[in-house]
Amino acid sequence: MDKQLEMLKDLTDANGIAGFETAIKNKVKEYLNPLSDEIVEDNLGGVFGKKKAKEGAKTILVGGHLDEIGFMVTEIDDKGFIKFTPVGGWWNQVMLSQRMSITTGDGKIITGVIGSKPPHVLTPEARKKPVDIKDMFIDIGVASKEEAEQAGVALGDMITPYTEFTEMANENYLLAKAWDNRFGVALSIDVMKNLEKENININLVSGATVQEEVGLRGAKVAANKVKPDLAIAVDVGLAMDTPGMKSSNGTGDLGKGPLVLLMDGSNIGHVPFRKHILDVAKTKDIPVQLQVITGGGTDSGAFHVSNDGVPSVSIGVPLRYMHSNVSIMHKEDYNNAVKLVTEVVKSLNDDKVDEIIW
Repeated sequence: MDKQLEMLKDLTDANGIAGFETAIKNKVKEYLNPLSDEIVEDNLGGVFGKKKAKEGAKTILVGGHLDEIGFMVTEIDDKGFIKFTPVGGWWNQVMLSQRMSITTGDGKIITGVIGSKPPHVLTPEARKKPVDIKDMFIDIGVASKEEAEQAGVALGDMITPYTEFTEMANENYLLAKAWDNRFGVALSIDVMKNLEKENININLVSGATVQEEVGLRGAKVAANKVKPDLAIAVDVGLAMDTPGMKSSNGTGDLGKGPLVLLMDGSNIGHVPFRKHILDVAKTKDIPVQLQVITGGGTDSGAFHVSNDGVPSVSIGVPLRYMHSNVSIMHKEDYNNAVKLVTEVVKSLNDDKVDEIIW
């Protein structure tokens, strides 16, 4: 496995839901340290590397987010079964019988599974009805509440899906549990790596926010800390190339290039900045796809309304099976997304930023 894949595996296998990003933050900081002129951190846990401009005073913020979707322990019943609440958006139909990891207060990982009834005991009507999340439970293989507590489980513990990073039949297709949004975290590191020995004419602050999945909270803090002139949220978008996924809102085919979001539920991509990004893509022969996401949003939704207003665009990759235990992206989409953001940063200077801001 090459170094890029090792980093992608390292970042996606790590566990970290909103509010519990410390372990993944520390990994990201280790990657950014040798690439950065300085490390920028906010008080909620966001972490960024900064590369200073050779000439110029303007700043661009490139941000993924550290947190993945998961759950929190909210109850342990008398038989040791774990009740939980979602942290981030889940569809109940993808959850039953899935393997989960509970991280205890001292960092121990306890394996469990979301229980399900066998079909033999279900009525025809019950088989058609999704189970409500409030009625689900996690079985960690104990006989009592006392056993569960002795194992280290406590209220407030983090729960994450268990899926190992995997290269699929076509090795360009990469499976992991947390592409949303360790994709963006990895990209922010690789952009810094690409520019390590380059002179750039805009200050680059590249890294990751916290608590995106629960309302873009860390993005607000990070933008207030950095005070950028432009911002790019790097986050996953929708793959539209699987059965049943048809859309009139643009394209999203794996292997056909990164996504530039025209609009999502939190932000209308800044039109002059988007035009500049697409001009760079055309000049550098980087394939791109355009998409609108009508539900949900990205950190650009918080970036663009911070301070005096920050022109912001979201750049991503098509992702299959988003917000589930498993998701798939294409390695060449990732590489082209890294190339696109790298070239956008290289194209900017104070005059160009002033031209973009209207």
